[in-house]
Amino acid sequence: MMARRIPTILPNLTFEEALETTKIHSIAGTLPKDTPIITTRPFRSPHHTVSAVSLAGGGKIPKPGEISLAHYGVLFLDELPEFNKKTLEVMRGPLEDRIITIARVNATLTYPCNFMFVASMNPCSCGFYGSKEKECTCSPQSISRYINKISGPLLDRIDIQIEVTPVKYQKLDDDTYVETSSQIRERVNKARKVQIERYKNEGIYSNAELTPKLTQKYCKLDGPSRNLLQKAFEKLGLSARAYGRILKVARTIADLEGSTNIEQKHIAEAVQYRSLDKKYWKN
Repeated sequence: MMARRIPTILPNLTFEEALETTKIHSIAGTLPKDTPIITTRPFRSPHHTVSAVSLAGGGKIPKPGEISLAHYGVLFLDELPEFNKKTLEVMRGPLEDRIITIARVNATLTYPCNFMFVASMNPCSCGFYGSKEKECTCSPQSISRYINKISGPLLDRIDIQIEVTPVKYQKLDDDTYVETSSQIRERVNKARKVQIERYKNEGIYSNAELTPKLTQKYCKLDGPSRNLLQKAFEKLGLSARAYGRILKVARTIADLEGSTNIEQKHIAEAVQYRSLDKKYWKN
């Protein structure tokens, strides 16, 4: 349910994005007859039995796969370890490059795939490993096999990793006012406008598109923030890729708060989103 709500808080689809998305769906033959142009961000949720070809694209005449059909939208993979490991590994390159090249005997085509990758999984087969409510019935070997279906390189490409604990009845019965999707989207749109203005001379429009060189230019840290990130990098054993992604996430958190500079609290929050793999993938 949470994953399906993500498109409702993402920035509004621009006209150029709408045209590009429509072209992809038209080529794939998935454009509804009564929809001349797609105006909402795509949400794709393939079943865990999906093949590598269906996910990445291909066929005798290469057609866009799920990752391209999710272009400028969300690709959601539920129960991630249930997917074939080789199928998941297909996404490693596209997640970095935002394009996928499909080579066949009679054609070589390149499709865009600039999507938000969202996935969910249990920590083990029974679902209770690490739970304070119920005891896990899985053996250590079973748990290790289960979570290791997700490779380190793929996990490293996921910017935000959150552990969701079971919801208590009191929360479900709570009538406390919470923000609506439209209110959240309003804040997101403001942050996107800030980013578009910031990068108007760089040929990009969002923090996610920052190259290492541009990250160094636009994600400058003060002394306390740099020290905090250094300590986290050394203690958590973060990779160079994780370092760059933490900076981008921190830059986004600052933009959502309307802060011109990245502060220590923004780095602290961004680092917290990278600690889940150290809890479950520590071995």
